[in-house]
Amino acid sequence: MIYEMRVYRCVSGRLPALLARFENHTLRIWERHGIRQAGFWTTLVGESNQELTYLLAWESMAERETKWATFMADKEWQSVRAETERDGAIVHNVTNQFLAPTAFSSVK
Repeated sequence: MIYEMRVYRCVSGRLPALLARFENHTLRIWERHGIRQAGFWTTLVGESNQELTYLLAWESMAERETKWATFMADKEWQSVRAETERDGAIVHNVTNQFLAPTAFSSVK
């Protein structure tokens, strides 16, 4: 199992719009494509309180590449993204890392 950690840094004041998009649309679309989330967090104390961090669980990099490409090409996702960004961009930038659990990790 590998985990993908993604950090979305929002345009100032747009974090509520990003949270609504995930809660009302993205998670349902991910479920249809078999994308498994392992948790979501907002930043309470840190560099910026306009961040959303989440983890995705993948069996392999090959699974990630296939399912993520299918999700990005999904017509409903493209429509939702366009509609939710009608008033301007939500996300300033995204960073991601792929993490492998250690032998002593409680998460495998």
